[in-house]
Amino acid sequence: MSIAVFLEGSQVLGVVPKALAKEDLLGKTIGEEPRVSIMSDRHNVKHVDAFIALPGGLGTLEEIFHISSWAQLHIHHKPIGLLDVNGFYDKLLSFLDQVMEQKFLTSSARQIIISATTAKQLIDQLQSFIPIIDPSMSRIHWSTKESRKKLSLDLSIHL
Repeated sequence: MSIAVFLEGSQVLGVVPKALAKEDLLGKTIGEEPRVSIMSDRHNVKHVDAFIALPGGLGTLEEIFHISSWAQLHIHHKPIGLLDVNGFYDKLLSFLDQVMEQKFLTSSARQIIISATTAKQLIDQLQSFIPIIDPSMSRIHWSTKESRKKLSLDLSIHL
């Protein structure tokens, strides 16, 4: 994926925790690869335009949901893409649709995660992404000054 992104003219940034930065774990890297001390330091959203997840295990799933929840909470407004190689993410995407149908996820929150079967399709979708602001979350502000104010959220339950 990083090669396809690089060949399309985009910059590639792969933030790697030092503990995982061994040659036999990483393989060949295209683009910039800064090292960070801990896993949570990977989520510095200031230096990226989008997030892309390839097929992976629990760590990949954790990062998809972590960065997606940040988008839902308006910590960032950057697109999140899943490269759905051979239908790898089909069941996850169906599950998210089910969660939305059962009203545990808003449609605007569901739109945070984009998927495509090829790198080119995914890049095109990420480049045309326009975030949909979730009205229930639109009053949340994460600036230092705003965080000192009390926020009132509508936490009513809809059955």
